[in-house]
Amino acid sequence: MQKAAIFGAAGAIGPRVAEELSRRGIPFRVVGRSRQKLEAAFGSLPGAEIFDADIGEVRAAAAAARGVDTIFYCVGLPYPSHHLHPVLMRTALDAAAAMKVERVLLVSNVYPYGVPCTARVAETHPREPEARKGQYRKQQEDLVFEAHEAGKTRGLIVRLPDFYGPGTTQALANLIFDGALANKAANWIGPVNTPHEFVFVPDTGPVIVELAARDDCYGEAWNFGGPGAINTLDFITRVYRAAGLAPKYRTAGRGVLKLLGWFNPLMRELPEMLYLQETPVILDDSKLLAKLGDVHKTPYDEGIRRTIEWMRRRPG
Repeated sequence: MQKAAIFGAAGAIGPRVAEELSRRGIPFRVVGRSRQKLEAAFGSLPGAEIFDADIGEVRAAAAAARGVDTIFYCVGLPYPSHHLHPVLMRTALDAAAAMKVERVLLVSNVYPYGVPCTARVAETHPREPEARKGQYRKQQEDLVFEAHEAGKTRGLIVRLPDFYGPGTTQALANLIFDGALANKAANWIGPVNTPHEFVFVPDTGPVIVELAARDDCYGEAWNFGGPGAINTLDFITRVYRAAGLAPKYRTAGRGVLKLLGWFNPLMRELPEMLYLQETPVILDDSKLLAKLGDVHKTPYDEGIRRTIEWMRRRPG
C-alpha cells in the first residue's frame, strides 16, 4: 500500500484501521460526512488527510477515492437505514473502478450467515440470511465479490462479531456498560443464558490492515472472532464487577419489542435480529489464524477494564 482511504472513518472500526496505518507509516485519507468529527478523531494522527464527503454521491465518492490504491470500507448504518448498505457499496465500488483503485476491503459482520447450522461458523458456512438486514449485508458482500471476479478491483471481506471497547458508542455491548456506569439495570435484547462473542475493537486494526497488505488474501472472506464464546450473563457480571457493582439487568423479548416498535422505529427493527441471541453465531477464525499466525486477542476482563476506564474519562 502506498496510500489508503478509509470510508466511514469515524465509526467504531475506522479509527483502529487509521492507527495501524499510521503506525506502519502508510499515508491515508479519512472520509466521512462531518469534517468536525474527522478533525476531532484524526487531526493529530500522523499520516492522516481529512476529507469530508458524502460517499452516497458518485462524484464525491470518486473524489475521495482519487489517488489511493486501497479503500477500507468501514461504513456503519443504523438499523432503519440498513437497506442502504448495498446502495452505498455499489457507489463506492463504481468510484474505485473509475479511479483505478487496486484493492477494496469491506468490514462486514455475522449477519450474512443467517441462523447458524454449526456450533462455530467458518467461512464455508452457507450464507442464507432470513432477516432483511442480513440480506442487505449479503448483497453488499456479493457486490465486492462480483467486482473482484470482473477484474474491476480486488476485493476482500473481513467478518467481525459484536464489538466493544474504547470509542464505541452504538455497539450492542454499550447497553451493558451504560447501565453499569449509571448504576442502573442493563437493558438487554433477548435471553442472557446463551453464548455470545465480542471482539475488542483495538484488536481489529492490525488484523484488517495485515490482511489488506497480503496479495494472496483477496477474493475471499475472513472471519476474525473474539477471545472465545462467553455466556451473556457472565459478560454482564464481569462488566458490573469491574465497575464495582453487583450485576443487574432486564431483558426484552419478542413481544415487548413488537409493542415498543409501535412507538420507536429502532425497536421495530430488533425482533428479526433476536435469533443472534437465541441461536448465536460464534465465528470460527481458524483460517485467519493459520494465515496470520500470532494474532492478539484481548481477554474479556482486560478489555472490559479498559473500556470502563475510557468511558469514565470521556467528556459528558
